[in-house]
Amino acid sequence: MSFGTGLSGLNAASKNLDVIGHNIANANTTGMKASRAEFAEMYAASLGAAGGSNGGIGVSVAAVAQMFTQGNIKVTGNNLDMAINGEGFFTVRLSDGSTAYTRNGEFKLDRDGNIVTYNGAQLLGFATDTSGKPISVDPVPLNLPTGKNVDPRPSTELKLTLNLDSRVDAQTVGTPLTAENKQYGTAFNLYDTLGNGIPVQLYFIKTGANQWNVVASYQPTNAPGDPPDETNLGAITFNPATGRPTLPLTLANINIPANEVNTTAGLPAQAINVALNFGDPLDPTSATVTQFGSKFAVYEVTQNGYPPGELTSITVGEDGVITARYSNGVSQANGMVMLTRFRNVQGLQPINGGYWQKTQASGDPIIGQPLSGRFGLIRSGALEESNVDLTQELVNMIVAQRHYQANAQTIKTQDQVQQTLVNLR
Repeated sequence: MSFGTGLSGLNAASKNLDVIGHNIANANTTGMKASRAEFAEMYAASLGAAGGSNGGIGVSVAAVAQMFTQGNIKVTGNNLDMAINGEGFFTVRLSDGSTAYTRNGEFKLDRDGNIVTYNGAQLLGFATDTSGKPISVDPVPLNLPTGKNVDPRPSTELKLTLNLDSRVDAQTVGTPLTAENKQYGTAFNLYDTLGNGIPVQLYFIKTGANQWNVVASYQPTNAPGDPPDETNLGAITFNPATGRPTLPLTLANINIPANEVNTTAGLPAQAINVALNFGDPLDPTSATVTQFGSKFAVYEVTQNGYPPGELTSITVGEDGVITARYSNGVSQANGMVMLTRFRNVQGLQPINGGYWQKTQASGDPIIGQPLSGRFGLIRSGALEESNVDLTQELVNMIVAQRHYQANAQTIKTQDQVQQTLVNLR
């Protein structure tokens, strides 16, 4: 027995208590991964020593390993809070330009619209088109259009899904339309190049067996009492055997000349020319207009134009796509949060701030999209809590304290043995 053996035990137990204390101190740190001290025996090596005659010289701390198990997901309601459910790390660019990795998803916006951590590290991801498809695999800082409005888009197509009642009586199309002509129709706005909305009505008038005329109408406002401008776009003929239109449909476009609605205000700013879409013009079974023996009903009216809009909210999908929603109802993707994984996460080097950096032992980073391959998904409005088990850590602390006391007793016993030898006469 030697003092060195007991001293090594004291040092190891002290290091173990340091690790346990660090875990307990960070029990509420978002994304923190608990650590554990791993020990190894120590033996004195010498040439020719017999295999069973070496009693050992103590213990050493072989490593302090982090436990990369999943932490609990806590809902916060903040859209820029993100939690990774599964494998992967957020990738950030630190203020010194280096790259780091974290599981802490407490993100914010800086004054330039960049998504950053509490100490200004920029979140990296992939650039996307407005539908959310990546257009590059080069990581870039993610930036939100906080100071930008979405530009208006002129209407060019109108999609309609409706049923025309085959049981109604035929009538004559009046000029202008009569009240009877206006029994069946729908209304919507069409938008010019500046995003000005022009109210338009579309009427369906049965003029004969299985035949309906379509009339577009809009109201000029140049002077009080101006009559509506009405244009007969053509007729739809239905097959009495199927209740679907006979192809091809030859309806004219809805056309509103520039300044026609209001000359003084310049509405519309440029001519509006909108095509009607009733399904595939070559496939009767895909037609979205029918003539069945049921009440007239409009199921869908969709046109592809919209006015300008202001940013109202930001959401992050499970696939990492960041979507900006605008006051005009438009939603556009503005990038994708990327994830990074490593073949050996134990080889990562922890640094201040809840970050890790790659090392030779961790291997090179593997980047990808959430929900692809082995990557996990992203929960928006939630955070991953520390995976520290406080109950287990308190038990570990008691055990480590006992180990420390036992090693101290070893040194005390060794001291008593030496005192005995010194006192021999």
